[in-house]
Amino acid sequence: MSIKAIRGMKDVMGTEVARWRLIEAVARKVFRAFGFSELRTPILEKTELFARSIGQATDIVEKEMYTFRDRSGDSLTLRPEATASVVRSYLEHKIHRRPGPHKFFTIGPMFRHERPQKGRLRQFHQLDAEVLGDPGPQVDAELMVMLTQLLQALELDNVELVINSLGCPVCRPDYRRALVGFFQDRTDQLCDDCRRRLEVNPLRVLDCKSEGCRAAAADAPATIDYLCADCADHYQEVKRLLELSSVAFREDPRLVRGLDYYVRTTFEAIAGDLGAQNAVAGGGRYDPLVAELGGEANGAIGFAAGIERLSLVMGAEPPTDRPELFVAALGDQARDWVFPLVAELRSAGLWVEMTSQDKSLKAQMRRANKLAADAVLILGRSELDAGRAIIKQMADGSQQEIELSQLGRAVRLLKRD
Repeated sequence: MSIKAIRGMKDVMGTEVARWRLIEAVARKVFRAFGFSELRTPILEKTELFARSIGQATDIVEKEMYTFRDRSGDSLTLRPEATASVVRSYLEHKIHRRPGPHKFFTIGPMFRHERPQKGRLRQFHQLDAEVLGDPGPQVDAELMVMLTQLLQALELDNVELVINSLGCPVCRPDYRRALVGFFQDRTDQLCDDCRRRLEVNPLRVLDCKSEGCRAAAADAPATIDYLCADCADHYQEVKRLLELSSVAFREDPRLVRGLDYYVRTTFEAIAGDLGAQNAVAGGGRYDPLVAELGGEANGAIGFAAGIERLSLVMGAEPPTDRPELFVAALGDQARDWVFPLVAELRSAGLWVEMTSQDKSLKAQMRRANKLAADAVLILGRSELDAGRAIIKQMADGSQQEIELSQLGRAVRLLKRD
């Protein structure tokens, strides 16, 4: 019986790797322009970190986390999201004691035991950006400007920024009571999960993808109608700054986040061609989380973007990586002569391919064509005797002879920037 990959966890190869590398390279460039530094956290954390931060009543904690006990009896969890780990690191290393704000980004795998579908896997990968230590609305707008620039740099045209405000601990209780009251006469339309959510976290009902729950919530009270003065001012300033920056957005009073720690500004980037799971990025403000994990609630906001989903909605394929040079060595003597040169060229950063088998020139040229090499270096007994090798440009078929003593220098000119 053959061993296959675990369901919902896939191999990434070929052109998909090229797309991922492009996404990551573009993200690093954009994040750097906004002053973000990279943070790499472990993929395993203590289960308590996620139970306290995400919320016991969430689907992630109750149903989706990969949790187990190690040999010491400690309960460990594969990270289902990055924010809690970033905050844990921020506090553990006492970064919060230094003048802020502090900007971090992470790139890596997350794990949730969900039903695999298009754009949603059990091992998935995210770009994650977090700003800690700034409670003001400017950083909210700045983060959405950064996300918009990232999507534009990836040439993703069919993506819409959607925003809302969830209020804060001051005004959220009034909204919660209004929402519970609204759904009390509609519980028969809700799924079993949402009936339970109505008791512990009614905002999650607005996030349910069930058709019955979505229909029941169509006329539900809007969060923005229950904002306190501070939250309303914060939200208006965020919108004003986005408009000043010419960032297009749509307000959606039904937009909520699935995790307990979000307050005030929340946002998503929605792709038009991904079906039900159409968010390629999402985030918001989570000021209470830092205090929940032992620090001071001095402002925190972030977003995560799914690499798999970004890859699905990317338009043009990135250029396929290919060798700059293929060496067609004919005979043992030619292979021995050129072998150290190949090592030297590779150390200089050129991608050079060379067959280890004694094959005809025709067979080696077929291999060079298959690899889409830029050029082929041809060296056989007659070229060695003449002290000159042939370099053939594959794009136009042109050839030139190069003195063996000058070959290394000439071939280095083939290196692409």
